Amino acid sequence: MRLVIFTEPQQGAAYDDLRRVAQLAEQTGYDGFFRSDHYVAMGGDGTPGPTDAWLTLAALAVQTSRIRLGTLVTSATFRLPGPLAIGVAQVDAMSGGRVELGLGGGWFEREHAAYGIPFPPLGERFDRLEEQLEIIEGLWTTPPGEQYTFTGRHYQVTDSPALPKPVQSPRPPIIVGGGGKKRTPALAARFADEFNAPFAKLEDLPEMFDRVRAASEQIGREQPPALSAAAVLCVGRDDAEVRRRAAAIGREVGEMRENGGVVGTPDQAVEILGRYGEAGASRVYLQVLDLGDLEQVELVAAEVMGQVG
Repeated sequence: MRLVIFTEPQQGAAYDDLRRVAQLAEQTGYDGFFRSDHYVAMGGDGTPGPTDAWLTLAALAVQTSRIRLGTLVTSATFRLPGPLAIGVAQVDAMSGGRVELGLGGGWFEREHAAYGIPFPPLGERFDRLEEQLEIIEGLWTTPPGEQYTFTGRHYQVTDSPALPKPVQSPRPPIIVGGGGKKRTPALAARFADEFNAPFAKLEDLPEMFDRVRAASEQIGREQPPALSAAAVLCVGRDDAEVRRRAAAIGREVGEMRENGGVVGTPDQAVEILGRYGEAGASRVYLQVLDLGDLEQVELVAAEVMGQVG
């Protein structure tokens, strides 16, 4: 199993905070450093304020050398598909081919209102997401020297040179995730290299993963997307340290465990991650909410990672 550090900088983090965590994650052997793509905090004052996901990853692309970099997930409401394809391809080149694109439909209405971003109804957001996925893949995979055209309800692309090309071939991995029972599995089956189940209870994972497998089979996809999950991280050397870390992020130990969190001592974390693996997850995104607590990142690397890899 591969472990990824996943951060929520909208909760209050500057770029330097993210750089320190990303570089430590690389040094200690994590598979990836991912971040959310949000502009408003969910609780708290969010200071010092939001940072742009792809500007962050562009900087980290040249300040790291091995670790995978990506979003979980970029909101399709935030960007037009053509410029997004260009930006991600550029960051892929800057990183030497280490970028992954998580893309979703967007859900947090407050951040759209706060920064003047249109927030269509749910059905339209899914329609736009589907068109964006098709356009981005089309732009990246159009053979060099050829043009790409797409005519959709929400986006039209005419005679695009489909440049630049990403370093990764045929394209950077695409991640689609969420708890939807119909359109989300269908989009993952059609477009994604990986399906992510975000913050789900462990007992719910098999059904979520089965829906993606079934959707893949329905369209004749022989190899379904890889399966992953995201879970809050709260690990300490003993119960007292676990409680201290839980208090620092404003959470309860029992509540996090009930909702699939990787919570407890290192041995307990290994057991929980084993259950994720048994459910089918090959990669787990560990949500680190206290970005100043670098010791937790080091503890998991030293005492958990080697037992689940």
